[in-house]
Amino acid sequence: MTDDPIAAAAHAAAGHLMAQYGPGLAAEVESALHARGSEHRPEQYFDPVSLGSLIVSIASLAWTIYISMKKKTPNPAPDVLARAVRVELRTRDNNATESHDQVTDVVVTEIIRAAGDSG
Repeated sequence: MTDDPIAAAAHAAAGHLMAQYGPGLAAEVESALHARGSEHRPEQYFDPVSLGSLIVSIASLAWTIYISMKKKTPNPAPDVLARAVRVELRTRDNNATESHDQVTDVVVTEIIRAAGDSG
C-alpha cells in the first residue's frame, strides 16, 4: 500500500483518462491534490468545478468506502465498491452523469490497486 492511496489512485486514473479528456488532466489532478492540503475532509467528496477535482473527490470517497468495506470483508469486490461510490455520489449530487460513472470505475480500480488488493 502506498503512503497516500488517494493520490496514487487519482494520478493513475488521470493517466487512464488523459486520452479521452486531454493532457491537461494530469495537471488538474495535481492541482486538486495540492488544494486538498494535508487535511482530508471526507464530507467534501464532490467538486464539479473540474475533472481533476472530480477524480480526487471520487478517490477520497472511494477510499473512505473501501476502508469501511474492508472491515467486513478482506477484499471488497470492485463492482460492489463502484456501486457504493455511485450511490453516495448521487445522494450528494443529483447531476451525476454517465461520465462520472466512467471516472468512478477507473478510480475504484486504482483505489484497489493502491491498497494492494487483487479484488
